[in-house]
Amino acid sequence: MNIRNFDLVKEIKMRTKSTSPLQLATITIALAAVMPATSYNDTIKTNFSHPISNVPGKSLVAVEVSYPPGGASAPHHHSDSAFIYAYVVSGQIASQVEGQPEHVYRAGECWYETPGAHHLISRNASNTKPAKLLAVFVVDNGDNALTTPDPAGGSR
Repeated sequence: MNIRNFDLVKEIKMRTKSTSPLQLATITIALAAVMPATSYNDTIKTNFSHPISNVPGKSLVAVEVSYPPGGASAPHHHSDSAFIYAYVVSGQIASQVEGQPEHVYRAGECWYETPGAHHLISRNASNTKPAKLLAVFVVDNGDNALTTPDPAGGSR
């Protein structure tokens, strides 16, 4: 939250003693519209990991990424060895890879990402319902750093 939003919240708290419930509800809705709803609170669970026997040096790794309402992943880079297939299991996922426009994918839709992709946006497109995606990586054996968060304030 930037200082301007913090000062607005402080001001509203100071004036709520003389504010009607209807005015307070209106102010709360207005704040929700201007303040970012997302926080980096995704849950990642490995579902499958196994070497690909007919492709020497490569493994298949599947991870489930769950987002609560309004949840998101931090901007990140994918491994230079990882080709990724992503499938939306439930809900709606907003995704943007560097150089491409943001796109919202719905349950049953999929996309792919090339090795080393810089993922600028990966979030639940809904502030009221959870969302889940399955990301399947084809990666070099032993490459355990599937994603690397961007350094604070920028990209790699």
